[in-house]
Amino acid sequence: MKQKIIAAATQKILFSPHAVKQMSRPNRMITTDEVRETVLLGEIIESYPDDPRGESCLMCHTTQDRTVHVVCAPKIEYLVVITAYLPSPEHWSIDFKQRK
Repeated sequence: MKQKIIAAATQKILFSPHAVKQMSRPNRMITTDEVRETVLLGEIIESYPDDPRGESCLMCHTTQDRTVHVVCAPKIEYLVVITAYLPSPEHWSIDFKQRK
């Protein structure tokens, strides 16, 4: 799956309207560079093979001083970023890789 994500992302990354809305929330302000870094260097922490939008996954990566989660779906010619957010310590383990 990781190889599919990298191959798709190196062609083009498309951001869903939901992703743009979530990334631009004032308490988040997640940049496209942070998302790109997460999908290229991050770790897949959950897989969603039966997602109605097509196979997708949740990726986690620590960029600079914060951890970013990105849900994405690789397609043949592009990667769709479904959403991106900053995980809450209330809902995630200390390394933000496992749900509580």
